[in-house]
Amino acid sequence: MKQGETVQGTTAAKAAQQIDDVLANEKRSMLKQPKAVWAVAFAAVFAFMGIGLVDPILPAIAENLDATPSEVSLLFTSYFLVTAIAMLITGFVSSRIGGKKTLLIGLGIIVVFSALSGFSNTVDELVGFRAGWGLGNALFVATSLAVMVGVASGGAATAIILYEAALGLGLSLGPLMGALLGGWQWRAPFFGTATAMAIAFILVIVMLPKAPLPATKTRLRDPLLALGHKGLRTTAGSALFYNYGFFTILAFVPFILGFDAYGIGAVFFGWGVAVAVFSVFVAPLVQRWFGPTRALTGSLLGLMVILIGLALAAGHSVTTVVVLTVLSGALLGINNTLFTEMAMSVSDSPRPVASAGYNFIRWMGGALAPFMAAKIAEHVNASATFYVAAAAVLISAVVIFAGRKLLTEHAPLGV
Repeated sequence: MKQGETVQGTTAAKAAQQIDDVLANEKRSMLKQPKAVWAVAFAAVFAFMGIGLVDPILPAIAENLDATPSEVSLLFTSYFLVTAIAMLITGFVSSRIGGKKTLLIGLGIIVVFSALSGFSNTVDELVGFRAGWGLGNALFVATSLAVMVGVASGGAATAIILYEAALGLGLSLGPLMGALLGGWQWRAPFFGTATAMAIAFILVIVMLPKAPLPATKTRLRDPLLALGHKGLRTTAGSALFYNYGFFTILAFVPFILGFDAYGIGAVFFGWGVAVAVFSVFVAPLVQRWFGPTRALTGSLLGLMVILIGLALAAGHSVTTVVVLTVLSGALLGINNTLFTEMAMSVSDSPRPVASAGYNFIRWMGGALAPFMAAKIAEHVNASATFYVAAAAVLISAVVIFAGRKLLTEHAPLGV
């Protein structure tokens, strides 16, 4: 008996040591990356800054361009709608001209349309230029993840965590830059973005080596065919409803805070920091502890509770709205990483193809939420907006739970 206990103790000690070794190796590989990875990650930060950049200046844009909140929300809708549709062509383009050229074209388009946005004199012009911006965003975002996975040391898991870190950092710095520049002049953040993306353009030219073209060219229909995989289709369908909740918070909360650009920027800076920290440091831990499907289901239910809290606090307690908004960033960070890892590994399609199909569905939620959120508030009230978002996130959790048998076959990347 004692001998058996000794063997069990030795086995447990070895298992614990193996886990410690894995964690130590991941930490080392996270920091020791080729310059190309850091160049793309740095550029990705600037690209993701464009998502939350307009948050602090939404009320100012509405006031200066004589527009309603729902009209201003179309800045998000046009941006994400074009991003979603363009995801279907990113693999077709990059497999023919290469990842580096695709990144540069995407960055160049963002520079042009972000600058044009700053010259807009009507909300219709601004919405149109944001649509063009969305095309550049799709080319860059979809390709940057594939490039990082290809050149990062430490495997796909490390690349995805770095990618999500760039997303979180961009989401936090975007509102901050929007506030600092937008507090002076509402047009300034658009010109600031054009300048930042021009810098990223130069970094990619200098630091990212040219990679050989893929052996197999992606067809236009491949991302849609990839969605024929039940696991990927389940992940994408759940992400669509999740993103409705995500972008309800991002696009609608600025209208109910009653703050100036600096106040809104400060709130969403804290929100973005929470997204970044929890996507990088907490998401991998909860995935190991609970498994991807249980961790994701629990985190989605937590986000639903926060949205219900926002519904109850809207119009009654601005302090509660601020606290819940920042707290939501923690759950959003966990969800983003878990969804991305699941989408990149659950399908038998090549990762860039699976990513394109997944993001096509996912970003539709981001396109729908801002306009619907503002419209619901205009016709009912702000609380109803958050209740609808909570219902959407509940559907997202149910989809994951119902499809858990399809998803449990997938092991977390790097595990």
